[in-house]
Amino acid sequence: MQMDRDALTRFLASDFAEVAEMFAIDGVEPMAVTVRLLHHPRHLRPGGTVSGPAMFALADVSVYLAILAMIGPKALSVTTNCSIDFMRKPAAGVDLICDARLLKLGRALAVGDCLIYSEGMEAPVARASLTYSIPRDPPSQGATA
Repeated sequence: MQMDRDALTRFLASDFAEVAEMFAIDGVEPMAVTVRLLHHPRHLRPGGTVSGPAMFALADVSVYLAILAMIGPKALSVTTNCSIDFMRKPAAGVDLICDARLLKLGRALAVGDCLIYSEGMEAPVARASLTYSIPRDPPSQGATA
């Protein structure tokens, strides 16, 4: 692993300050992270349930952080595909917790899988699959083609 929980938290705060306060990193393991979407009324849709875009953000950030934990702070890794199954209504007024794991981590692509839970519920509220493109390292200075 290249980055632990503290390093990932600092990275979010410095490179993604606009959303860093929305998330808390609960755990980091090789090829896996657990990330929490902190409850806030701005994440709710009419009817008092957490919105789909908020759940997408949680899955997206979680897989991104799992990748960075393994390869280091490469901010230009980008989502190339996402599929989400919304399986049940999230509980109101609690954090959402995402258990994300990397299924494949190659040089150019990473594939991750997420299960999203409402805090206190045993059954997942959503499942997501994401693919990321990982940028190549730029050639070192002085290198010849």
